[in-house]
Amino acid sequence: MALDEPADSDETFVEKDLTFLVNKELFNEVKPISIDFVESDMGAGFMVHSALSNKEGGCGSKGGSCSC
Repeated sequence: MALDEPADSDETFVEKDLTFLVNKELFNEVKPISIDFVESDMGAGFMVHSALSNKEGGCGSKGGSCSC
């Protein structure tokens, strides 16, 4: 994740009052996307869930999701 300005090649979506940008081609491959802010013993950060979360070899080998 990074801070950025929207480009013509980006898809924007709002999750819990925050606006996120994703490359349109990538977005079409991984939608739907949901993002949560989580706190655990390991620290705090964003948890990203997408269609890749359910594919073998995707982000999160145990059917999980990506953390940033």
